[in-house]
Amino acid sequence: MLHRYLPHTPEDIAEMLAACGLKSLDELCADVPDELLLKRRYELPEQMSEKEVRDFFKSLSDNNRRLICFAGAGYYDHYTPAVVKSVLSRSEFLTAYTPYQPEISQGTLQYIFEYQSMMTSLTGLDVSNASMYDGATATAEAMLMCVAASRKRDRVLVSDTVLPQVKAVLATYARYHGIRLDVVPEAGGVTSRDHLDRMLAEGDVAGVIVATPNRLGILEDYTGLADTVHKSKALLVMNAPASALGSIKSPGEWGADIAAGDAQSLGMPLDFGGPYLGYLCATKALMRKMPGRIVGATVDDRGQRVFVLTLQAREQHIRREKATSNICSNQGLMALFVSVYLSLLGARGLDEVNRVGYAGAHYLAKELEATGKMSLSYPDAPYLNEFVMTTVDKVDDVMAACVAEGILPGVKLGEHEIMIAVTEMQSRRDIDRYIEIVSSL
Repeated sequence: MLHRYLPHTPEDIAEMLAACGLKSLDELCADVPDELLLKRRYELPEQMSEKEVRDFFKSLSDNNRRLICFAGAGYYDHYTPAVVKSVLSRSEFLTAYTPYQPEISQGTLQYIFEYQSMMTSLTGLDVSNASMYDGATATAEAMLMCVAASRKRDRVLVSDTVLPQVKAVLATYARYHGIRLDVVPEAGGVTSRDHLDRMLAEGDVAGVIVATPNRLGILEDYTGLADTVHKSKALLVMNAPASALGSIKSPGEWGADIAAGDAQSLGMPLDFGGPYLGYLCATKALMRKMPGRIVGATVDDRGQRVFVLTLQAREQHIRREKATSNICSNQGLMALFVSVYLSLLGARGLDEVNRVGYAGAHYLAKELEATGKMSLSYPDAPYLNEFVMTTVDKVDDVMAACVAEGILPGVKLGEHEIMIAVTEMQSRRDIDRYIEIVSSL
């Protein structure tokens, strides 16, 4: 055995090379340009004991500064109950993948079914899937659904108040799918309805994508929007952070056809960029246009309740050339995360999380204005737990002063604009400290 993790014997290697018509591993790699080949030994450190390895990585971790996070912009610092990690660490869940064989995958299928049921309750729509990577790609898949449902239309409108990272992914998907993606301007921090009406009147629109709350934290009033969009024979898509849907008006209540966004706000920690979880829900009429996994409940030949993957003909593992989408790699573990989190909190608990964030955000905004160093950029706009402030001092100076005191004060939007988010993770003491730092500038 050459290496404990590469168990091929010399005989195994010779047999595989012979099957390829080759005599050596060097011959196998002969097409690699010579200038790319490493011509020296690997510069690897000396071996360590287990304790030495743990101490080494702890020393690296100790170099990180742990800041109190008031940053948001689509990704939020929420508390993860201990039982969530305890359940996820169980081996039968940690290795979860696509449950192709229902007879041995009932546990996986059940929690995906429960996840889908909870997401439909949050969004107010009929059907949910699973297996979306993040909120941006889920929204891009919603855009593709709009075009697929319209058949002959290839134009989609997206509000400028949608998160910039989501718009960027939409643009990439649109470019390679032959979709014309046009941006609806914002006015006063909200979607310009006048511009939207004119763009819809131009025709050939398959879908309209808006956000709630939007990228500035504002809760836009979408009264009548669904009727306007549907009158133009288009579909309405709403992008929203999942946690907020526990308290605000749902996409289904607004009359949306599709809801898409990120479920990271449902207790997933901010671990240096992931993992995230995209959700995608739609009306029953669009069910066959949805990509990803859809789990249904039925009964077996003994009358017992069981779970199965449904509508699999849409999938790439069944009909790749005619698949609704080629998105794959089942996000089972993250779906389980959300299922456990929502089961623990319930509707009342999730609403309480939002109420705490709302109270903290409005208190912080009011007190920051009282310092005379900041003012609300959109004073008349309603918001949940995230808002934009215009600063007297440069945002870079504000951020430097706060970081020096262990606080990440928000996301810089401009030289004198900062977006601030408050969740249940920031205590009253943390908020008051933030106010003191700004006041002292």
